[in-house]
Amino acid sequence: MSRLVLLARKLDQGGAERQIVTLAKALQKRGHDVHVVLFYNGGVLDRELAVAGVRAHFVGKRGRWDTFGFLVRLAQILRSLRPAAVYSYLDLPNILAALLRPVIGRPRLIWSIRAAGMEMRHYDWLSRIIPRLEAGLSQAADVIVANSHAGAEWAVNRGFPAGRITVIENGIDTVRFRPDPKDRDEIRNAWRVSPGQRLIGIVARLDVMKDHPNFLRACALLVARRSDLRFICVGGGVPTYLAELKSLAECLGIAAQMIWLGARQDMQAVYCSLDIICSSSAFGEGFSNVIGEAMACGVPCVVTDVGDSARIVGELGEIVPPRNSEALADGISRMLERIEKPSELGRQNRDRIQDNFSIDRMVLRTEKVIFSKL
Repeated sequence: MSRLVLLARKLDQGGAERQIVTLAKALQKRGHDVHVVLFYNGGVLDRELAVAGVRAHFVGKRGRWDTFGFLVRLAQILRSLRPAAVYSYLDLPNILAALLRPVIGRPRLIWSIRAAGMEMRHYDWLSRIIPRLEAGLSQAADVIVANSHAGAEWAVNRGFPAGRITVIENGIDTVRFRPDPKDRDEIRNAWRVSPGQRLIGIVARLDVMKDHPNFLRACALLVARRSDLRFICVGGGVPTYLAELKSLAECLGIAAQMIWLGARQDMQAVYCSLDIICSSSAFGEGFSNVIGEAMACGVPCVVTDVGDSARIVGELGEIVPPRNSEALADGISRMLERIEKPSELGRQNRDRIQDNFSIDRMVLRTEKVIFSKL
């Protein structure tokens, strides 16, 4: 039996992390010898791996500047596992898999790239260097898996070898993410959202790429048009940035209509509570798990045309240009008009995810990429 190592930083709540856990569990169930090697322990999804019986190995990185000792420990773990293939997720794990390959038995190397069109000027100097190093080492990968067509194009533009890139879109768990009227009523009652109000939300970590200010400005425009709207921001991040966003909401006069939540574990119930979900990203999106999960719950989406968001929603969603609050507000208004008429939009959203972005489809295509040449 060929042994596979999935290599990542940490299993905190996030799209890439959810896909790692989903893939690891599915491949193990299909009879593969799967190990997950993580830089850090204490991720919110660690327990899910343990319950599924997937073996996790923690390197115990002590912080950004724990380098030499961390590399030695990582190399030791990988050498002891002797994997036939290493599937690394995101830039730093990709880089380290390439650099350590000669000393861990030269396994088949599969990289995963998850973003598209990142604007690195918004981030610190180290975050800007790492993508350049990743591009420089990309020839070392046997296969590069992009989870979006936009991500594949962006990789080629950065110098990645086009002939080694394949697109495997994310798989959405439609058993977990499903419409549930009971969950909807319970969570809306807990948030004091009345049945006559429309709840519009953004689910995203507090990061500049997600462009929460664009969402908040669109909300202010919408409040001027109708009085039955509430808005919610779900996602964690740096407290100072959260304070800036709350201050902006105050200045825009919409603080009373806003609900602020951190990261949540009950995302299926959160999605079900919403009438519309927005993805207001300015850049950086590849395949948005949030859009796929919300659609699986029957929730209609208004998205900026960033990454593969338009491809995911198709004609069922409203697609607007990024960084344009008026266009976003207009898109939400159009969607409000659509959902206020009798339609099958909720069912159609769910069907689209089941038909095009299932877990089985993602797992089978990934299995072929990893194991076909071992």
